Amino acid sequence: MRHQNKTIKLGRTADHRRALLANQVCALIEHQRIKTTLAKAKAVRPLAERMVTLGKDGSIHARRRALAVLRQKGAVKRLFDDIAQRSAERDGGYTRIVKLGARKSDSARMAFIEWVDAEHVAEEKQKKEKKPKRKEPEAKAQQTTPEAEEPTQEERKAEAPAARQEEPTAPPAEETKPKKRRWFGRKSDES
Repeated sequence: MRHQNKTIKLGRTADHRRALLANQVCALIEHQRIKTTLAKAKAVRPLAERMVTLGKDGSIHARRRALAVLRQKGAVKRLFDDIAQRSAERDGGYTRIVKLGARKSDSARMAFIEWVDAEHVAEEKQKKEKKPKRKEPEAKAQQTTPEAEEPTQEERKAEAPAARQEEPTAPPAEETKPKKRRWFGRKSDES
């Protein structure tokens, strides 16, 4: 029976799972919201909330305990200085999980995990609009219209000496006859 076995194993060894969860919490601290699978989000939530509780304590011992789990000084500093201060009045429930639906490639259920007291949720990068490969005919017509400014007399005079200074063109290359192909196969009986 599996009574009281709360650990979500995620198909990984204990060390791999610890490293994965620590990295996910550090990413959550850095980005305020991360997109991951629903199973990982549910596994990250207890660890993230435990770290915020340590951050609210604020002692050196709590800071060292958080550093032992997360292993990133910058993330621990931001957790204690920023996130824990925002969650000071809250007694728990520092994160929320928003279900998104199935991932297209393998149909894994996806979710956002984010801080409830986030100042601003990082916006997802919007996909850039694809530019057409060819220019539209209207744009070409506008470029070649006679209304376009013609060069003035002074500009033409300035261009004329530059054109004279160009190197003369090379003489045409001599025409060469194509080489005869040799046959490297078996000798024919006739020769």
